[in-house]
Amino acid sequence: MKTETRTRTRLFAVDNLRVVLTVLVVLHHVAITYSNIPAWYYFEEAKDASGAVLDTLVMFNQAFFMGFFFLISGFFTPASHDRKGGGAFVRDRLKRLGIPLLVFLLLLRPLLVAGFYPDGIPYWLFYLGSWDAGPMWFVEVLLVFGIVYTLWSRRAGASKHAVEPRRTELTARAIVLFALGLAVATFLWRFLVPVGTYWIVIGLPTPSHLPQYASMFVVGVLAYRRGWFETLPAKAGRIGFLAATGVTLVVLPLSMTTEGVLHQAFNSLWESTFAVALIVGLSVLFRNRYNRQGEGGRFLSEHAYTVYFIHPLVLVAVGYALAWLHAPAIVKFAVAAAIALPLCWGVAWLVRALPGAKRVL
Repeated sequence: MKTETRTRTRLFAVDNLRVVLTVLVVLHHVAITYSNIPAWYYFEEAKDASGAVLDTLVMFNQAFFMGFFFLISGFFTPASHDRKGGGAFVRDRLKRLGIPLLVFLLLLRPLLVAGFYPDGIPYWLFYLGSWDAGPMWFVEVLLVFGIVYTLWSRRAGASKHAVEPRRTELTARAIVLFALGLAVATFLWRFLVPVGTYWIVIGLPTPSHLPQYASMFVVGVLAYRRGWFETLPAKAGRIGFLAATGVTLVVLPLSMTTEGVLHQAFNSLWESTFAVALIVGLSVLFRNRYNRQGEGGRFLSEHAYTVYFIHPLVLVAVGYALAWLHAPAIVKFAVAAAIALPLCWGVAWLVRALPGAKRVL
């Protein structure tokens, strides 16, 4: 039996958060470019102490931003699934996620890796031997999560037209228990998948963070179904920012001054509690102050996914273009970021202007 659903008011705050996270993705990879972390297609190792600042930025970013991305993706999943039905939803995911993934692997990635192609072996052998999805690992994992959600919904007997969910308040106790549970799960998971593990072929650069990614996606789904985003009290935002600051001042130094199991325990505790607290703080801040969108905000939001798709090519081009500039790492980061961010949205606009591109991007 079909049941009708009321149309929910679109939360522009969530769209705006997605734009901010996309900016952080771009800045994250610009920071890596000039840091001490050789994990990008174009890399200039820092020659001065300011490289440590970029390393720190990468560390703090990594602790929460992709988990937040998965939460937002989970938040948008139920409405899309309910509106289209399971089969159409999966086909749409294969089109909107699968096609960009294949285009990246087959067309963009060869351009990105050309700069470090070694002499002496055939290019096809190098290409296959270094196969990975790059930053599109997020799209790859999200596609899997979407299919799993569809299978779960079918098993649970979810109707194509879901009833408007009853709003329930997310309590402080539940948030704290979730953060601690995530810390424990992360701590145990990293005995199997230590920090720094890289899953080749799949191309997942941070499999040690999978407990956060999966649980945040689930929280996003529940947040939509139960109206948590709308019902979080204003004081939760202030407490979230205070908690993120507190665990950074108390737990992070313990993580950095211990080794072995203790380091893993403190690191998992800091990372999980910092991520949950900061996500709560940012969610309330954007809901209360930035839940509106003008023409500029709409443009940024509409092109954010395309920016994620094309930003590696833009950043590598900017990196080569600035190779002549000899300056402290933090200065090169600032210059590259100032050029790359508007350029990414400009290129994204051009890409989406191509015939048929908006159906996918």
